[in-house]
Parts: sequence; C-alpha cells; structure tokens
Amino acid sequence: MTERLVVIGGDAAGMSAASQARRLKDSAELEIVAFERGHFSSYSACGIPYWVGGDVASLDGLIARSPEEHRARDIDLRMRTEVTELDLDRQRVRARDLESGTESWTGFDKLVIATGARPLRPPLPGIDAPGVHGVQTLDDGQALIDSLARAKGRRAVVVGAGYIGVEMAEALLGHGFEVTVLNRSEQPMATLDPDMGRLVHEAMDGLGITTVGSAPVTKILTGEDGRVRAVATDDGEYPADVVVLGTGVVPETSLARAAGLPLGTYDGLLTDLSMRVRGQENVWAGGDCVEVLDLVSGRERHVPLGTHANKHGQVIGSNVGGDYATFPGVVGTAVSKVCDLEIARTGLREKDARAVGLRFVSVKVESTSRAGYYPGAANMTVKMLAERRTGRLLGVQIVGREGAGKRVDIAAVALTAGMTVQQMVGLDLGYAPPFSPVWDPVLVAARKAVGAVRAAG
Repeated sequence: MTERLVVIGGDAAGMSAASQARRLKDSAELEIVAFERGHFSSYSACGIPYWVGGDVASLDGLIARSPEEHRARDIDLRMRTEVTELDLDRQRVRARDLESGTESWTGFDKLVIATGARPLRPPLPGIDAPGVHGVQTLDDGQALIDSLARAKGRRAVVVGAGYIGVEMAEALLGHGFEVTVLNRSEQPMATLDPDMGRLVHEAMDGLGITTVGSAPVTKILTGEDGRVRAVATDDGEYPADVVVLGTGVVPETSLARAAGLPLGTYDGLLTDLSMRVRGQENVWAGGDCVEVLDLVSGRERHVPLGTHANKHGQVIGSNVGGDYATFPGVVGTAVSKVCDLEIARTGLREKDARAVGLRFVSVKVESTSRAGYYPGAANMTVKMLAERRTGRLLGVQIVGREGAGKRVDIAAVALTAGMTVQQMVGLDLGYAPPFSPVWDPVLVAARKAVGAVRAAG
C-alpha cells in the first residue's frame, strides 16, 4: 500500500527531507506532496547579501534545485500554495492556491513541518513605506536590488547589527552608499561578548561604516512622495534613501501552535533526536521552525542556520524512508564577515554561561593568521571561556582578518567532543608558515586558559 508524505515548506529542511525519503523509497511505496508558498524552492537565503552586493552574479546562483528538478524526481511540489490549517486528528492539511484563491484538503500518512522563520518587523510608524526592505527571501533580495537602482540619493540605513545587518552594510557599501548601522545594543554582533563586539565596531568604523550603538529605532520618516527619507531614534534622525531591516527572525510556528503542537521557550517546535515532534507518531519538524539541544548548556535554543536545516532534513527523510538517523544537537557555531573583517563564534558567551549557572574563566589573546615573518600575516583576537573547576571548553570567539573566521571550527570540534582546554593544547594541528604560526592562535588561547583555570584553583 502506498503511503503519502506531506511536506510543508519547499526550502532546505523540507526538500532535503523529501529528497532523502525519495532516495530510500520509490513512488510505488511513498507518494510525496510538498507545499511552498513562495516563488522559489531549495535556495540559499544566506547568500542574499552577497547577491545584493554583486559577489554572486545572479539569482540563479543561489538556487540549489528548481521545482522542475524536484518534480522530475517524483516529488509533487506545489508552488505558491500556502498551508493554512493542520488537522492532526484526521491527518490532513488545508492549503490555498495563492494565485487562484482555491482551497483544498490533502491527507497524509506522515507529515513534515518545515515552515522556517519569519523576520522580526517591528511595528513602527512608516515601517511599510517604499524603500524599506527585509532580506528573508529571494523576492526580498530582488526588490532591494531594484530599489538601490532607483534610489535618488546614496544614503542607506541598516537597522540591526547582527549577521544580516553587518553583511548588508558591506553590500550597500559596495554599491557606493553612505552606510549607517543603527543598533539597539551598545555594540554590534550581540552573538559576541561586548568586548569582542567592540572590535567589530571599531573595524566597521574604519571601513567607513557609521555604527551607532544604544540607538533603538522609534519611527521611519517619509517624504511627500511616501518614500522613506530618514530613520528616527530618541537621539536624532538619520537621512536614508534606502533602509534595510536586519532585526532578526523568530520561528514560524503559527500553524503548529493552532494545532496544539509543543513549543519551546523561543516558540520553536520541540522534537526528539529523530526530529519527530514530541508526542506525535507521524509528524516531524526541522529547520528554522524548531528548537534544538545546545550540547554545551544542555538547554534548547533557536539557531536558524541553513547548515542545521539541511541536516534536519536528511535525518527526517531517513526516518520517514524507513532508515534511522538522529540529530544530536549544536554547539552554536557561526561565522560571518564585513568586508575583510571575519567574525566567528561557537559555544557560550559569558552571559550564556552565567544563565546556566556555570563558573568560568575567560582569556583573550592577540595573534596572527600566519607566521609573523610570512607575507600577508593578519592580526586576530581570540577569546576563550573554560569551566573554572574542570577546564572544560565552553566557548570561543574570534575577530580578525583573513584566516580568522574558519579557525572557529577547531573549537567547534573540541566543544562537540567535550574537550578540556588542557586537551586542546595537545591537538596536532597542521602547521606551515603560510598557514599558521608554530602555535595556532586557538591553541595559544587554550594555553592561556589552562593557566587561568589553574590560577582560579
């Protein structure tokens, strides 16, 4: 008897799940129906700032697999179709065709919820004015590119200084705009400790980006033509011909909430290690709509990244297809850049460690990406946290130039393995003058952390 898998969401998690399930079961065993409300499937939202900035030549470069390619693999992908209701008792979903407005029910034997995240769009006066842009979808990216081309002036304001905010600041700078970044927190990159965020702030200022901290936006001001003309805070107005919102995202779980499915602290769906929704036999969830286990703190958290979404989809597809797989959790690794400045973190910040009751030491070192005598050696700062009693690594943050960002992967592996800073010192890392000093910067930080643990008793 043929079973039917219904997938809600046609991007990373949803279509990875559908594709993996199809690899394991042919259409005679498993019918797959997927619903996507947008115009595109299986694309890289993380690449939008680089497309806007011109590093990626066209929209097509961000699309991993088109709807036609999915359909060629016997996946019935229905674009521009939004699921509006889950009926878990009858095992069916109601969907609306956004072009025609018609609605219909589709039954399922197994269901995958991959509804992603929605951008935080603060309810401010003027927030919907022409010239104000989010950057969540490819449609958003194209609208921004068109707006940049039409802009009469060359002043841009970015609201928010997280990953998207700093990446969009670079993209706008590349278009020749005068860029101001307004941030609610004192320092940019709230995913870092403030002392490391200060390094990002100083570097952005050096790149010609005006970064204003402790400046929550109060309204968007418009001109006589209705278009944005400035962004207001309590302390002043910042002229703008274009505004980009980088205010973060939250899980899109309105369907799940209405259906009574379990949600966590961040409103993300809660699953077990197989990505099955807790308390459900035939419902799975993955991607930006779920919360996952933080392996360092032992608590659930919301980490909206394409890397995790694709892994969730692989796990779900394997389990739906009759195999077995699990997603153990994350350590919170992320990397970004603004122009030539690389920014990376993994594990816990100081306030994260305090929130879970951990006593810790923190150290900070300055080093270089290559041997100091080798041409092109660039400075970087590494901050490391270790548990005070055991020396267990808790987190690492790195800010620097070329060669800084991906060094965080050393720490990500160490965190996943539960290593101590003493054990890290003995890691056999690759060395040659063009790639690293004799002591890699991460290991220099680990040596200093060993000393701090000992000094703390």
